[in-house]
Amino acid sequence: MTITTHTFTSASDLPPLPGVSFFHSPALMEIYAQTPGHSPYMVVAMREGEGEDRVVGCMLAVVRSRASWLPPYVYWQCRIYGEGCYFCDAADREDIFGQMLRALTRRVGRRVLFIEVSHLSQKMFGYGHLRQAGFFPVRWMSIHNSLHSKPVEERLSPKTIGHIEAARRKGVAFEQVSSDEALDTFVGLLRRHNQLKLKRFIPRKPFFQGMMHQDCCHMTIARYRGKAIGCQATIYTGDNAYLWFMAFKRKSYAMLHPAEATVFDAIKRAQNDGRQHMVFLDVGLPFRRNNFREFILRFGGKPVSTFRWFLVRPRWLGRLLSRLFS
Repeated sequence: MTITTHTFTSASDLPPLPGVSFFHSPALMEIYAQTPGHSPYMVVAMREGEGEDRVVGCMLAVVRSRASWLPPYVYWQCRIYGEGCYFCDAADREDIFGQMLRALTRRVGRRVLFIEVSHLSQKMFGYGHLRQAGFFPVRWMSIHNSLHSKPVEERLSPKTIGHIEAARRKGVAFEQVSSDEALDTFVGLLRRHNQLKLKRFIPRKPFFQGMMHQDCCHMTIARYRGKAIGCQATIYTGDNAYLWFMAFKRKSYAMLHPAEATVFDAIKRAQNDGRQHMVFLDVGLPFRRNNFREFILRFGGKPVSTFRWFLVRPRWLGRLLSRLFS
C-alpha cells in the first residue's frame, strides 16, 4: 500500500481525524486561522488501499509573522509542537513523519526564515529524517512534573511552600478567564511581561479568545485587591497538562510572590483534574545559567535533555548555525 500526503490550509476541508492531541487538532487550526499574522498548515498522511483511503497521521504547523527591532525587519517562522499524531503501527511512524515533514518543507520552506520543531516525544525521534530534510539540532532542556505519585506539596522546598502560603494569607486569589474584560487583562499582562524577552512570542487577542472557548484550555488570573499580578494558560490533552503561557508582576508585588503562587495553582489544578504530568512548553533559551529554568525546577520537576530542530534559510546561514550548535 502507498502513503500519500495532503496539505490543508482550512479546517473545514480536513478529512475526519480519529482523535488527536490539541496541538495537532482542527480546533487549534481554526484558532490559528482567526489570529492575525498566523497561517496554519495541516499535513495529513493517508494510506491508499482497497476501498476508502485511511488517515494514518497528521501534523499541524503554523507560519507566523514576527518583527525585530534590531535590526528592524519583519520575518516569518514556522512552528511545530511535537511530531504529530499517528493512527498506525509504531514501526511506521518515523517514516510517515519524514514524509509529512518533507511535504511541509516543500510547501512553506521558501516562505519562512526558519522552521522550528520542538517537544518530540523521544529525543531521537525522526533524527535521520530531520537531518535528511536539512534540519540541525540544538541541545535544549525540557521540564516535566510528575503529578500521579504524590501530592504536589511534597515535592516543594520549605521556602517555596512558605511563599505560596504567604500569598494565600495575604489574599491572592485566582479567577478563571471567562469574560472579554478578563481576557483584555490577561493578554495585556502577558504581552507586557514578555515584550523584552528574546524568544518568547505572544499571539494577539483573537488567539486567546479562541482558546478561552476550548474546554481543554484553562486560563487564570491571579488577583490581589482586584489588581492582576499574574496569569497562566494551561492546555489539557491526553493524560498531560501543558503550561503554555505565563506572566507575573514579580518586582511590583515581590512580597506577594505572584510567580510561585500562579505556577503552583496551575500545577495543583492539573493534579486535582487527574492529569499525570505537567509539561512546561517554554523554559527559556538553552544557556548554561538560566534563572527562569531554575525557578521552574523549584516545583519538583525533572529536567530532561532534548533537541529542538531548526531549518534556516538561506542555506548558507543554516550551515553556519549548524556548525556553531553541533
